Amino acid sequence: MIPVVGVEDQTIAVLGLGRSGKATAAALAAGGANVIAWDDGNDTREAAAADGLQIVDLTKDANWHGVTTLITSPGIPHLYPKPHPIIAKAYELGIPVDNDIGLFFRSYATAGWDEFDRAPRVIAVTGSNGKSTTTALIHHILQETGRPTQMGGNIGTGVLSLEPAEDGEVVVLELSSYQTDLARALTPDVAVFTNLSPDHLDRHAGLGGYFAAKRRLFAEGGPDRAVIGVDEPEGLYLAGQMSMSPADDRVIRVSSGQKLDRAAWSVFARKGFLSEYRKGRQAASIDLRGITGLPGAHNHQNACAAYAACRAVGLAPRQIEAAFHSFTGLPHRSQTVRELNGVRYVNDSKATNIDAAAKALQAFDRIRWIAGGLGKEGGIAALQPHLDRVTKAYLIGHSARDFALEIGQTAYEVVDTMEAAVARASAEAEPGDTVLLAPAAASFDQYPNFEKRGEHFTALVEGL
Repeated sequence: MIPVVGVEDQTIAVLGLGRSGKATAAALAAGGANVIAWDDGNDTREAAAADGLQIVDLTKDANWHGVTTLITSPGIPHLYPKPHPIIAKAYELGIPVDNDIGLFFRSYATAGWDEFDRAPRVIAVTGSNGKSTTTALIHHILQETGRPTQMGGNIGTGVLSLEPAEDGEVVVLELSSYQTDLARALTPDVAVFTNLSPDHLDRHAGLGGYFAAKRRLFAEGGPDRAVIGVDEPEGLYLAGQMSMSPADDRVIRVSSGQKLDRAAWSVFARKGFLSEYRKGRQAASIDLRGITGLPGAHNHQNACAAYAACRAVGLAPRQIEAAFHSFTGLPHRSQTVRELNGVRYVNDSKATNIDAAAKALQAFDRIRWIAGGLGKEGGIAALQPHLDRVTKAYLIGHSARDFALEIGQTAYEVVDTMEAAVARASAEAEPGDTVLLAPAAASFDQYPNFEKRGEHFTALVEGL
């Protein structure tokens, strides 16, 4: 646990008592704060009270007396579509609102660091797609090269549940827009922006608000190095904002598909090869084509971002390349489950939106595509240009019949359930085919989350 600093004898209110909320309450108490807590769910409140938390009804004005700060969980709206009533009350009373990310960045560094030979560092990763894989890949590379490292944030351990820093340690954090939007302190040593595509637009009042939430990690965080994907206009803009001149190598530009040989420092992937350029000259090259855990152009972009972040903390190209080959990927993200009778089965249950599904479809040939679930606004018609590699689609869930109307001339079968989809796809697949779960839809019609959907697919495939 990382005790929160600067809160001794203060009354701090915590809103939301899920995993991060309970960890935050414990870290605040460890820092000497008087913690009061509230959650909208009665069962959650009762469980927290049983764990010893002081439950105080923050819907009542009288209970705000003496509160100096409100700490809210990331999933609770603080501005759009409208602030949660308790957050709105804090605004009205002039009480600062923060989250666990802000508390982490103001508490991680301690006076004990003066005794270390190498100061610990923080790499923070944000973006729309690929940030979990990029975060996990950076963490894996650091582990493989013997650097002390921890991983947390939106993946793995909550930030305040991490252990205090070791000499030379690198903490790798995945940060969502929900987390970066509100944090009052953001001070990573290396900040990574993977890419941008429309997501969470209601929470941020549109694409501009969504990008602004991501941008805070850079504009307000002031990282020593900024690793920025420049395949979208927003990334190009952000790289320009962070650079003092074309020769400024504090910004490492990253691309999948573009040759970037004019920037002061760049890492890009083309035709399956990663290249690092510095001051117009190639510094390193890695063949990514045979790396099973990083299939497709979208994972090559993740590899470039992870490579750049690891170079920024002093790792050598050959160290990074060796670690790439032992990376197995994350569950539910282009995860090869098994190969059976010459057929590859891939679980990309995390591909819940159009952009992620398009990238998954571009990563494989001769695809038997399992898609569907609870469709999102706009449908999947935009995927038609990416369906040339699909031999047949097997459509499941609430939006299966809607999807059937939007995939053009692609052969399909409405099978409704995952069991039927896996059975039909495996029965019809031929050697060299890939059975790909890339739903392009949310899971909530049939599963509590995308993880459970992917686990069901995996269990069915392993049972073939």
